[in-house]
Amino acid sequence: MWGVTESIQRARATTASYSITMRIHAGTDPAVIGALAVKVAESGGITTALDIVDSHPDRLVIDLTCSASNAEHSTEVVDAVETLEGVRVHKVSDRVFLMHLGGKISVESKVNLRNRQDLAMAYTPGVGRVSQALFEHPEDVPRLTIKGNSVAVVTDGSAVLGLGNIGPMAALPVMEGKAALFKRFADIDAWPICIDTTDVDEIVRTVELIAPGFGGINLEDIAAPRCFEVEAKLRERLSIPVFHDDQHGTAIVVLAALKNALRCIDKKLPDARIVVSGGGAAGSAIVQLLLAAGAVDVTVSDRPGLLNKDDESLTPAWRELAGKTNPRGLTGTLRDGLQGADVFIGVSAPRILHPEWIDEMADQRIVFALANPDPEVDIYEATQRATVVASGRSDYPNQINNVLAFPGVFRGLLDARATDVTTEMLIKAADAIASVVTDEQLNPNYIIPSVFQPDMSKTVAKAIVDCVPKAPAKSIPMTGAN
Repeated sequence: MWGVTESIQRARATTASYSITMRIHAGTDPAVIGALAVKVAESGGITTALDIVDSHPDRLVIDLTCSASNAEHSTEVVDAVETLEGVRVHKVSDRVFLMHLGGKISVESKVNLRNRQDLAMAYTPGVGRVSQALFEHPEDVPRLTIKGNSVAVVTDGSAVLGLGNIGPMAALPVMEGKAALFKRFADIDAWPICIDTTDVDEIVRTVELIAPGFGGINLEDIAAPRCFEVEAKLRERLSIPVFHDDQHGTAIVVLAALKNALRCIDKKLPDARIVVSGGGAAGSAIVQLLLAAGAVDVTVSDRPGLLNKDDESLTPAWRELAGKTNPRGLTGTLRDGLQGADVFIGVSAPRILHPEWIDEMADQRIVFALANPDPEVDIYEATQRATVVASGRSDYPNQINNVLAFPGVFRGLLDARATDVTTEMLIKAADAIASVVTDEQLNPNYIIPSVFQPDMSKTVAKAIVDCVPKAPAKSIPMTGAN
């Protein structure tokens, strides 16, 4: 019986993203607790908590919390529990939705407003002195306002993680989550800015108008190629850093992970043959950063097949990418490009990499299947064939997660009062992340540190600060202007 249950659990690949709590009414038979846990296991779920919340002479009230692989599977688990004699599921709560009730972030005052004196200093008339001083010395705004520690998380909701074009309102929970990560990992105050337009110029103008209140702009979940235009125009017009996390955050973490993965197979980046599946925002940024970091042999695959500079049917964005890559002049399919390759990096679509194609790569091969939530290849199958495997999932080793990069990057940009983001910064941030994994720790199942690694953001932030030229310190006196 145990063997059957164990095999079912492995097949389900349960995750906290689909975690439910069942309020159960059951009889008082002592065996009911064990029967509930067994039934969840038999249906492929994992019990994470089981509590008796109330007891009566003829009835127990039990809260059973378990995880499932998806919404359909969670329904199957509930149905399985209800087959037990004398058991009734009174209510089911989805723990993910419960976490989002009322939103995930809030605004809190950093000063106490206890009496008239506090009010007079925080607001009128005292605040007028500060405003007058900043009018005369605008360079000091980051020091005396929230601007020095604030980031706008901007989206049009057109390319939301695995969901596509769902619009700005449906994207809001994702932007809230991003803001929560900024606060948790770098103590940065981030604000979701969901813009109800997909027009490039309207997005740019909107961000331009709100920019005075922020120290940096984080572009998020904007579809390609629009995201390239938005970022380029904002970088040209604004004097604060603009960072498209879907591009540059992903590229930083991929470069960091790849450097350590190559250490596992004793290969240097310039000597590696790399195939990138996906020529969109993330794929383009990954390719450009790999080339800047020293990669030489990089080929990109997308819907037309292997991108080749001689293919006149390519879109302008793909043609530009093809002009920088594919030095062998390869043509054909993804499978053709993988012949003898050392590295596969997928930022594309589910199940486009057949497991057996991995066997046709180099003897020691690296597979990064990063499509979310469903990767390009079954991760278990990949681990049976590749030397090093990474994914975007949290339920397997080597998770490529942007949260390793963007909090520290922005912490450094804000601390250094940077005005832009450079390629040097991106490479140094990747080096900083990679360096956290020591030689003693490094192995094929540990090429990238956990997002909860202590001081991760500080390490990345320092790397960013070290890239910014030190300007002479100028500021108004704390007493304000005379």
